[in-house]
Amino acid sequence: MEIQPQFLVSDPISFEQAINLTQSLMAALQHNRLTEAELESIITALVKTENGARGFFVTYLTDEQPTADQSSPAVVAALRSSPEIVSELLVKNLAMSAAMIVTHTGNQNLELAAGSERVQRRTIELIKQTQIEVIFVKLEQLRQSVETHGVETPTGEFQSFLQRWNYNEAQRRAIAQVISRVMT
Repeated sequence: MEIQPQFLVSDPISFEQAINLTQSLMAALQHNRLTEAELESIITALVKTENGARGFFVTYLTDEQPTADQSSPAVVAALRSSPEIVSELLVKNLAMSAAMIVTHTGNQNLELAAGSERVQRRTIELIKQTQIEVIFVKLEQLRQSVETHGVETPTGEFQSFLQRWNYNEAQRRAIAQVISRVMT
């Protein structure tokens, strides 16, 4: 199998390059121009680095086309190839989308809220489809961090992530709720 030149993943790949490559990948998917083997190979190469995986997810999860609503077995297999990187990013995408739904709804920006809901729905689906064990460990760690956020001495694996984004109580509650939905 020879991958088309526009889909070759450079080493190292920048976040911006990963976004551009994934945009081309999504266009090719929409027009059925890739085999499942090609798709799996390209995404596997992308998600082996944090920049590649971040670029992939920011594009794949937010794409307005329905292509990403039902991930193919090739996408799922590729994501399973890098469990640590993929699990960390899926958990953070789940948290960020939950928090942004609260923000956009509060600002009465229903279009942006709908985009965040799409990201959340797709993220939940990928978590369920990939069934990467470490995702559920990280979800539990995030839940614990959300519950301790705001106490005098915050704790938890995701405390710096939560502090970085300065999530308020309503956003933290939404994150805890979506984690409960995914974990049941």
